[in-house]
Parts: sequence; structure tokens; C-alpha cells
Amino acid sequence: MYLWIKALHIVAVVTWFAALFYLPRLYVYHALARDKGERQVIETFSVMERKLYRGIMTPSMIAVIVLGAWLLYLNPGWLGMGWMHVKLTLVVLLVVYHHVCLVYLKQFATERCQRSHTFFRVFNELPVLALLGIVILVVLKPF
Repeated sequence: MYLWIKALHIVAVVTWFAALFYLPRLYVYHALARDKGERQVIETFSVMERKLYRGIMTPSMIAVIVLGAWLLYLNPGWLGMGWMHVKLTLVVLLVVYHHVCLVYLKQFATERCQRSHTFFRVFNELPVLALLGIVILVVLKPF
């Protein structure tokens, strides 16, 4: 059973990260379309963003958390390891990032987002740093 939970956790992580990478990229293009006044394109991006966030990103995040908690329940000793504390901190930061994406989604939907496409290009890179840290921590278990 453990290996099934682990496999499903990995699939959920991959799916969540795909959405975490793609949604802010849509925000880049949405901001560019907004600046150009491309109304129809803006509406298309709004639909894509909403469906990605609600249909893929949020269910994936929930699966990551539930399956990860289950793995911790099966391996309580991990909670005494420093690398796991750092990893869980990064996961909490990703959950915060996920919810910040919702703030921008709502702002775009109501045409209140004033952030530039350049801002979203940088914002889009933050999950990459978290992913790098998490993978290094899980594989190397440095402390």
C-alpha cells in the first residue's frame, strides 16, 4: 500500500507543479493582452486561468497534502529530521503561492490587476526554486 500512496503522491506533485508553472505564464500573456486592449484574448485567458486553477491546480494541491500527510503518518520518524522541516516549510510556501495565484486570478477576472507582464515573468520562477529545494532535500536528505 505504501508504494501506491508514494506513487500517487509523486503524480499529484508533478500535476500541481505543472499548474504552478503554467498559471503564472498565462498571467504573463493576460497582462500583455490587457496592455494591448485585446478584449477577446483577455476573455479566453480568464476562462483558461479559472479552469486550470479550479479543475487541476487546486485538486492537485489537495492530493499532494493528503497523500503527503498519509506518508508522514506511515513514517513518523521523518518529522524528527531537519530536511523534512525545511521541505514542509517549502510546501507551506507553495500553498501560500497557490493562494496568491488565486488573488491574481480574481483581480484579472474583475479587471483590477495592475501587475505587469514583467512582474509575472519573475513571479513565474518562484516555484522553480521551491521545486529545486524540495527535490534536493528529498533525495540527499542533507541533515
